[in-house]
Parts: sequence; structure tokens; C-alpha cells
Amino acid sequence: MKLRTAVVGATGIAGQQFLTALWEHPFLEITCLAASARSAQKSYREAITQPNGQVAWYMSTPLPEKFASMTVLDSTALPLAELDLVFSAVESDAARELETSYAAHLPVISTASAYRYEDDVPIIIPAINGDHAGLVAAQRKNRNWKGFVLPIPNCTTTGLVIALAPLARTFGVDRVIMTSMQAVSGAGRSPGVIGLDIVDNIIPYIPKEEGKVERETQKILGALAGAGIQAAPFPVSCTCTRVPVLESHFEAVTVALSRSASVDEVKAAMREFGRDIGPRTHPSAPKNWIVVEEDPFRPQPRRDRDNDRGMATTVGRVREDRVLGPHGVKFCLVSHNTKMGAAMGAVLVAEDMRVRGLI
Repeated sequence: MKLRTAVVGATGIAGQQFLTALWEHPFLEITCLAASARSAQKSYREAITQPNGQVAWYMSTPLPEKFASMTVLDSTALPLAELDLVFSAVESDAARELETSYAAHLPVISTASAYRYEDDVPIIIPAINGDHAGLVAAQRKNRNWKGFVLPIPNCTTTGLVIALAPLARTFGVDRVIMTSMQAVSGAGRSPGVIGLDIVDNIIPYIPKEEGKVERETQKILGALAGAGIQAAPFPVSCTCTRVPVLESHFEAVTVALSRSASVDEVKAAMREFGRDIGPRTHPSAPKNWIVVEEDPFRPQPRRDRDNDRGMATTVGRVREDRVLGPHGVKFCLVSHNTKMGAAMGAVLVAEDMRVRGLI
């Protein structure tokens, strides 16, 4: 029997990504769509139809008729007794109150940042830190909840930590410097990025982004310690920019390793990463978590973002670096911000929690 799932914030672009990710999922079924009071009691198609008649469905695949005809509920009035799981795709300000009310009864997997930085709330990527799910018991006890909240990382953090994880495990990491060139889709459509600002241009600042990536990277790559997480000890310095690319984030990363490693050893560690978390138990997982390219002109967003359905992180230009110390390495990566970095990544977390018996 499939788990009964609600998508809250279903009319927004993040919610639409969930509908696409969960369509025909083997054991998760959307039985409830919810949004703000403005959309409540309308069919989903009506709720996303603009006054000028435009059906604001932004996915590349057609809107499934099953969802188009479903009645959208008010997000404050979910039938919690009829659900097994909630996916939250709402803005962080609204997420805090809504997710608190849901988690009192049910597991909540969220794309919002509202709970990311709480001591008893892990940010999980299954191949990296699935053991941090041990904090769920503390979270339930601390908050007197039957359920829990698990937020996914910021989409820029996702590709970075996936690439760093095998290096941290195999060689140790002392310092990280990263510069991102991020797709405009990461800004959403409201307010989004003004077209005349991004065309023929690079925006050198994304509010709050750099702090999120630095803090989340240390938390995800940290260690479970009692009722909290001991952050990874190495510093992370980021510069995050917006570029005129539709989807996927490109990042240039320089890492000071704790011990010497050849370029071939670094590539091998990356290629072997995540082999124990695969599609057999986690249907949304990539077959290869990290694809390492040998072509010096790769990765490229347009050519590599859809590797393994947009769930793989593609790394290239792996080479030595001596600026940060004697054991430096640098590389470029491409990570799909609206797939692995958004709804499909959240679905993957739900799959992992099911394997662990928490859903």
C-alpha cells in the first residue's frame, strides 16, 4: 500500500516540482494538494490559471490530469488523520508555523530553511549523513511531537557537500573555498530576477546565500553527538553569484586536504561515493552520485545537468592546487538545483526515512 502524501505550497514552482517528482512513484502517492487561502477550494488547474488565461504550469512535462482536477485545500486545514507524510514547499516565513502544526502529528520533509539551523534538526543527504536521522528521537522528545521536520539543504549546498563528502571521509578536509555561478531558476518567479538585470550580466550577490552554504556544509559533514550535531571543523568560504543559465548551479571549488592525495586518488574516491545508496532501495537515487568527467571542457550546465535524471553531481577539471597548502585540490561541478537540489532531493530523503523505519 502506498503512503498517503500531501504537498503543501503545491501551486508554486517548488510545489510543481514535487508533483513531477512524485508522479508514478512506486510507494508514495499524492492524495492531498494544499496552498494558501487564495487557492483553496479551486481545482488545481483553476488555482494555477492566471487572470489572463495562462495556465501557470512551469514544468517541462504536461500537467497530469489526476492533479489538474484535484481540489486544492487550505494549507491550515490539512486532513492530518488521512495522511502519512507531508512535503512542504512553502516560503520560510510561512513554513515555520505550518510545519510546526504538521510535525506535531506527521513526518514533514521540507524545502524551506525555517528549521535548518535548529540544534535537533538534521539536514540529511542519504549518502552522506543518513545516521543524523538519529536526532529524530530527540526532536520528538524536545518538542513533544509525534512526527518530525527534516529540511533539505539549500540547493547550492547540495552539490558542494556531495563532492566534498568522499574527500572528507578519505583524506580529511582542512579548508574550502567555493565560488558559485547559479541558475536564475534558483531565484523563483516571485520576485525572481528581473530579465534586463540578468541578460548579458552576472549578479555578484545573492542575499543570505553564502552564509547558508557555509553553515549547512559544516552541519551536514559534521558528526552526530548526543542530542545534536558537532559541526565539521574546517572553515568554508563562499562567493555566490547569479548567472544567465536557466537550470543547474555551477561551482568552482578549492579544497585543502588533510593529507596528500593524487588527482587520480581524488577522482577514484568521488566515483566510488554513494554506492550503498542506490535505486534498488531508494528509487530516486542516482546510480552514480558523482560523475567525474575527463574532458577539460566539462562539466557544463546545459550538457550535464540532467545526468541520471538530474540527480547526479557532475565533477570535472580535477587538478592540484598549492595556494591553500601542500595538499590542495580544485575542481568544478554542476548540480541540478531544481531536481537533486529541490523536490527530487526531498523525495529521496523520504525514501531514506522509510528504509530507516521512520516513515
